[in-house]
Amino acid sequence: MSVDNENTERPEDRTAPQTDNLRKMMAKTVEAKSEHKPNAHNPSNGWRTRFAPSPTGHLHLGHAYSALCVWASANKRPENFVLRIDDLDHTRCRSHYTKQILDDLDWLGIQWAETPPYQSTRLQTYADALTKLREMDLVYPCYLTRTEISTFLSAPHHTPDMIPSTRGKLSASEEKARQDAGNIPAWRLDMTKALARTGPLSWQGHDGAIHAAEPGKFGDIILARKDIQASYHLSVVLDDAADNISLVVRGDDLTDATHIHRLLQTLLNLPTPHYYHHKLVRDETGKRLAKRDDAQSLLSYRNQGLSLDNVIKMLPDFPENFR
Repeated sequence: MSVDNENTERPEDRTAPQTDNLRKMMAKTVEAKSEHKPNAHNPSNGWRTRFAPSPTGHLHLGHAYSALCVWASANKRPENFVLRIDDLDHTRCRSHYTKQILDDLDWLGIQWAETPPYQSTRLQTYADALTKLREMDLVYPCYLTRTEISTFLSAPHHTPDMIPSTRGKLSASEEKARQDAGNIPAWRLDMTKALARTGPLSWQGHDGAIHAAEPGKFGDIILARKDIQASYHLSVVLDDAADNISLVVRGDDLTDATHIHRLLQTLLNLPTPHYYHHKLVRDETGKRLAKRDDAQSLLSYRNQGLSLDNVIKMLPDFPENFR
């Protein structure tokens, strides 16, 4: 989710910042069972953190709360606040949503000092990381259709504790036939091999608390889809490293993702930020707000004449140490 203050169109030909440094980091050999120290931060100046919306729809109150939490954690310093536009899903992202994101954040009083990066400028970086994992024999192609995967996961022998590997579910001849037919595979992480390489992992909260990372319970996750070059998991760890993020602030619905991200950071020899997972904004029924459910947009509240103070009163309390 990254945007440019002046150019809100998708910058297809722009070079992503810090890509060379990121590739150098990935080129280093990763020792088995290595642990990575969290990025340092200066509490008096705030964390270096980011807000990374996807331009697939209008921002709602949940986005506003998250963005303001990020802004507070950056100590309201524009140089600590990174705006990134997650426009990786080319099937759904639209430039007019990017423009509205910029306008909404400005209305919220949030500022950023750097030109926001777009994920669409970092496709080569994602491809390089996938190639590195392939060379380490940690990923494998999956030619199964969604229907075939659903059938496999719903089979009687499948249990919640079972790692859902799809390796070998097609015969060698059938896999080759699909490859010869031009079918594009998804790429899955071999979780068993990955964990054997890293050993025990953990991540650190913004308060210093240590949390054990348990990525194994999520099985052979997809790192690249058939229609999109990188998954959320792969792209976000590379983006956070490229943007030198010291604190990742996001909703607690993404706590599970942190387990996976710690694994990928270790495999790719990337720095490990601290993490803070904030509470979610929910509707009157207790359901979390989501674009897919047509949650009322921030723009609609603005058009109704609500002030910023009115909107903030609709949000949950902010973390005490971020105020």
